[in-house]
Amino acid sequence: MTVNKLYVQSEQSALLMASGFVKGKKLPLIPGTKPSTHNAQLLVSTGIPSLDHVIGGGLPIGSILLIEEDTYGNYANIMLKYFIAEGILVSHNSFIASRDTKPAQFLSEIPAVANDSSTGNKTETNEEMQIAWRYQNLKLVDSSPSGSQVFGHYFDLTKTMDKEKIDRTQVTEWDGENILCRTNAFEKQEFVDLLKSVEETLSKGQFLVSDSPEKRNILRIALRSLGSRLWMCDKEEDTKNDLLRFFYCFRALLRNSYAVATITFPVQFYHNEDALVHRLEHLADTVVGLESFAGSDKEANPVFKDYHGLMHIKKVSAFNTLAPHCPHSMDLAFKLRRKKFLIEVLHMPPELGDTAQREQDDVACGSGSTRSSVLEF
Repeated sequence: MTVNKLYVQSEQSALLMASGFVKGKKLPLIPGTKPSTHNAQLLVSTGIPSLDHVIGGGLPIGSILLIEEDTYGNYANIMLKYFIAEGILVSHNSFIASRDTKPAQFLSEIPAVANDSSTGNKTETNEEMQIAWRYQNLKLVDSSPSGSQVFGHYFDLTKTMDKEKIDRTQVTEWDGENILCRTNAFEKQEFVDLLKSVEETLSKGQFLVSDSPEKRNILRIALRSLGSRLWMCDKEEDTKNDLLRFFYCFRALLRNSYAVATITFPVQFYHNEDALVHRLEHLADTVVGLESFAGSDKEANPVFKDYHGLMHIKKVSAFNTLAPHCPHSMDLAFKLRRKKFLIEVLHMPPELGDTAQREQDDVACGSGSTRSSVLEF
């Protein structure tokens, strides 16, 4: 089968999942999922409620979230842990791949759910702002799970998840040490073996769209630091070719399955001279970039004293729609707390033009004089 045919079939499968019907049968509700209010696409949570809100409600089934790592990769790694922790909490299967850190070590550091996750951040976000009148109706990023069914949880980084709870879910680990599959299409054989492992996991777990399991479930795939030093070939050109081939094949696998992937990518290792990063962003469905203040001049800037970095929303998925979700603001910053990873609007919008309220203020300030009067200095 040619690559073009595989790509077309993968896009058709994504549309079937978005519509909620496969072969004339309506899909049952899967734990840990919800339909999008924009296009009825089935969504899962990233594990960070405020990020779900920014990107349109969550991650569509069959999509790829690409996280461009911060300088030291700390916050991207934490976001990946939240992604897996959310899956374990709602009984989703997991596939963890990492060459820099053993998957078993990564799994042992998965945070436990916070006790006050149900209350969320409503006190902070709903509190009336005692500032200028023009900011009273400013929309804030809603970082609190809401609704009858909780979608997205908060996690406590000071506590690790109970091992018994992790063992109740199916977790597949891949570290690239024992290469079982090889091909001449890739220079770095780890890419081939990883694709084969993902394909086997999807097939054995009956996550493919063509499968008819008794109870449908979701596979969460976490690829940590894909493209780091251990993924590189002797020649830079071979590394770039392998990365692009891997993304094309990996994207086709996801489009035909009930799976969602989060990939952290060390963008600082690549200069993007031949638009490699832009091409990878094009192949991913949702792309966020992290700019940490650690080690930069912004760390001492009083403007950013309440935050740990900036979040750049570079791409939002556009499944089954001609009008994709548009975030209310692109000026976002994040801060990490013990029990929360919060994304908030950084700056207030400037005052543009005259408004009715401003006219009232002008009249109050100039009471006793007509509007046509000339000020004398």
